[in-house]
Amino acid sequence: MRNSRWGRGAAALAVLAAVGFVGCGKTPPDGGQRAGDLAVDTAFQKKLQEQLLDAKPGSVVEVPAGSYHLDRGLSLRANGVTIRGAGMDKTILSFRGQVAGPEGLLVQASDFTIEGLTLEDSQGDALKINDGENITIRSVRVRWTDGPKTSNGAYGIYPVKTKNVLIEDSQSFGASDAGIYVGQSKNVIVRRCRAEQNVAGIEIENTIDADVYENLATGNTGGILVFNMPNLSQPGHSTRVYKNRVELNNLANFGAKGTAVASVPAGSGVVINSNTKVEIFDNDVVDNRTANVIISSYFSTGYYSDKGVEAGYDPYPKSIYVHDNRFSGGGDSPDGVDLKVLKTAMFGLNGRFPDVLWDGYADPKASGVAEARLCVNNGKVEVLNADGPGKYKNPRVVTDEMRCELPPLSPVTLTPKT
Repeated sequence: MRNSRWGRGAAALAVLAAVGFVGCGKTPPDGGQRAGDLAVDTAFQKKLQEQLLDAKPGSVVEVPAGSYHLDRGLSLRANGVTIRGAGMDKTILSFRGQVAGPEGLLVQASDFTIEGLTLEDSQGDALKINDGENITIRSVRVRWTDGPKTSNGAYGIYPVKTKNVLIEDSQSFGASDAGIYVGQSKNVIVRRCRAEQNVAGIEIENTIDADVYENLATGNTGGILVFNMPNLSQPGHSTRVYKNRVELNNLANFGAKGTAVASVPAGSGVVINSNTKVEIFDNDVVDNRTANVIISSYFSTGYYSDKGVEAGYDPYPKSIYVHDNRFSGGGDSPDGVDLKVLKTAMFGLNGRFPDVLWDGYADPKASGVAEARLCVNNGKVEVLNADGPGKYKNPRVVTDEMRCELPPLSPVTLTPKT
């Protein structure tokens, strides 16, 4: 999540109104260097970076099985390159004690594939891909081996301003912002991935046409987030979130103080904020203690920016369709005093919030526009309007008012076909 701030306490109420290898531990044959108390595989590091610097279109950089410790980030700027390990359990690159370069691997290239390896303990973002097209990330694991810590890197798998992106069969653990994040991109598929012990598990932000399916988001602060923030290169729309399991995302927030993600309430399942054309269906959403689904607007985020908000930014969620999901548990122990007070006042000490919480903000200009509606057509699942516009004085259950249907969104098709 970028350029936003969620409040906890009073501001959190507004939101509702809306095992691993550490280092090689050996001295390299050439004597090596050290990062902290860890031996650096100097020869391996030098050779790998040279391979990346010398790579040309069509090059395949094979990273052999083994656990290697590097003390500086890697970079790639050539198009048409594949980086291939022997498997995420066999090829492990540790950046613990990194002294140079903020990322583990920074890629500024198109027609890029990375597969079959693990990146550990980078100082900053683990795998960042910037401004490329035709990106495949397959069977890549990112993790911070000391578990959730504020000092961990912000993003695990992090394509931004990219197009035609496939992230599959990959994992992220311990990111202090988002484990798998796709921002300001177009034409994206995230499937069969696992996000755990991150602040945000999977986040789609300001992205056009994204399919997020068959993933597991568990043990994060928030499970799957679909956001539109102002002052970025494009607004996002058209995201499908389906056939995922989003469960037990109740991890105490460990985001860095003052950052946007630091105020996301623990216990958030699927969160939609200020986005348009989002379809949430056929998911199992279970035991997220603040709420299984949150639908909110810009006005409920506590967002701030020194530059202000650009003209034309749409702060309202629109064309949101929640249907045919399986919900259980959750809503029983929301994060933040104000949320607990609201829950208790409405539903009692032993009660719980409904599965879907909406902040109550609706664009008056879209009143009566059928295609802009917020529709929750999910059997007996209830919806709470927390009355953000009325300063939360009149929260009420609005299940019947929001029982409607919208046309299904079209599947995302990548080129080449997947």
